[in-house]
Formats: sequence, C-alpha cells, structure tokens
Amino acid sequence: MRDLLNDLKLPEGDAFHFFVATPSAIVLIIIVGLVLRWLAHRAIDRVVRKAEQGSVPSVLANSKAGEFLADLRPEASARRGQRARTMGSLLKSIVSGVVVGIVSLMILDQLNVNIAPLLASAGILGVAFGFGAQSLVKDFLAGIFMIMEDQYGVGDVVDLGEASGSVEAVGLRVTRLRDVNGTVWYVRNGEILRVGNQSQNWARTVLDITVGYESDLDVVQGILREVAHELWDDPAYKGVIIEEPEVWGVERFDKDGVVVRVVLKTAPMQQWLVARTMREHIKSRFDKAGIRIPSSFQTTTQPEDQTP
Repeated sequence: MRDLLNDLKLPEGDAFHFFVATPSAIVLIIIVGLVLRWLAHRAIDRVVRKAEQGSVPSVLANSKAGEFLADLRPEASARRGQRARTMGSLLKSIVSGVVVGIVSLMILDQLNVNIAPLLASAGILGVAFGFGAQSLVKDFLAGIFMIMEDQYGVGDVVDLGEASGSVEAVGLRVTRLRDVNGTVWYVRNGEILRVGNQSQNWARTVLDITVGYESDLDVVQGILREVAHELWDDPAYKGVIIEEPEVWGVERFDKDGVVVRVVLKTAPMQQWLVARTMREHIKSRFDKAGIRIPSSFQTTTQPEDQTP
C-alpha cells in the first residue's frame, strides 16, 4: 500500500480521501439522486392515475367549471388518459434532467473540480440562449400550455388560421397537420394565435337549404323535420346524432330564394357524414314533393371565330 501511495505521490491522509471518502461521497450522492428521482416519478405517476380516473389536480384541469365537467364525461375518458400520460412523461423528463444536472455538479465538486466557472458559464449560456433562441423558447412554452390546457390532440380536426386539417402529431415545438387535400402542414406552436377545434365533446351539423320563393314554407320545414327525425331514429346513427334535431326556420332571404336552417347535434367529427346524408335525403324528398332548389347559372358569350 505504501509503495502504491509513493508511486501516486499521495500522503496517507489524502489517500484516505482519494480512495475512501470521495468514492463513498460520490456513491451516496448518486444513491440520493436516484432515490429523489424515484420519489418524484412515483408522485407524478400518482397524479397521472388520478387524472386518468377524473380526479384532476388544478394544474391539469381546465379553468372553467363547465369545461371541467365536460371533460369528465365517459366518452372523454380515453382522451383524458392520453392527456394525463403526456403530461406525466413531460414532467418525468424535466425531473430527470434537473436531478442529473445537480448530481453531476455535486460529483465534480467532490472531485475538487472548481464548479464556480461552470455555474457562471451556465448563467451566461442561459442568458445567451434566452436572447438567441427566444422563438424556440416561445414554441416550447406554447407547446407545454397547449398540452396542459388540452386545446387539441392527435386525431382532432382543427383550424389554426392559415392551416387547417387533421392533427397527426403534437410536439413541444411544432404541430403537424394534414389537410383535406393531403398536404402536410408543420406549424410552430409559438405562431398559433387561436385554435378552432371541431372535435371536442360534440359537433353540430348546420344545413342552410335554399328553396324557391314560390315554395310553401310550412311544407318545406315539415319535410326537413321528417328527414332529420328519420335519421335520428335510424339505429345506424345511434350515438352519431346525440340530440333531437331542430328546424330553426327561415334564416334569410337570398336573391335565389328563401334559406331555411336545420341543425343536428352530433358526436365529434361526425358532422360531415350527417350533413352529406341529410343533403341526399332532402334532395330526394324535395323532388317527390315538387319543391325547387334554385341554382344560379352564369351565361358566357364565346367570341366569334376570326379565322379567315
């Protein structure tokens, strides 16, 4: 042992610290870090399980009482669970990063490495990062709050302004959409100023049917009511149309005719299917009843052939 100390040129007191005290302290730091990480992850898992069951902490719940109650409906349980697991994964990643950073600095300190320059450099890098990557930080913060507030999720049909379509992926920096033409849009979360979600909780089919001015409006509204209730009573549409349809009556007068509105409350993302089916049935019933649906045709004059 003495020969080894002589080769390393270490006094016996320093040797004790080098071979015993320092490794023991490092091992203890690592164990404490792992324990803290495990406790934090366990606490996050408990929060996630409560959120999946509907007992949502205030940080994960929507701000308005009405929205909170709507999120507790049975059909929202899958979405609520997905949202809770996403937030849990994000929180675990943050906790792991913080613990690893603190443990690493403490280990370097035990190895007699001066960590003051590292802390100063981290502060300088943080300031530089804040100034040089403001848009990136803005995107990350916006993504975190979008997930927390459940503004939209994968599979939802949303309108984000210039881009609209079905959400294919939601990240902390960008959201990926695919529109009806198949075009994929990548939208930075920090650039999203407003979100129109057509898939949350319920949707509504609103049909404005134009009929000629000579049509009997009572007959027209009766046909619309019958067609809507036939669809409402159809077993194939049970769970698709979730409330009794309503005919709201005359909506406005156009140059082509009178516009009558009928509305049906539907399950999320089913409003387009109901609208197409309603149009088919309405056209068939109007044809049988002799009710005219006006249409405008633009007449164009072709120039005469000037070929000699």
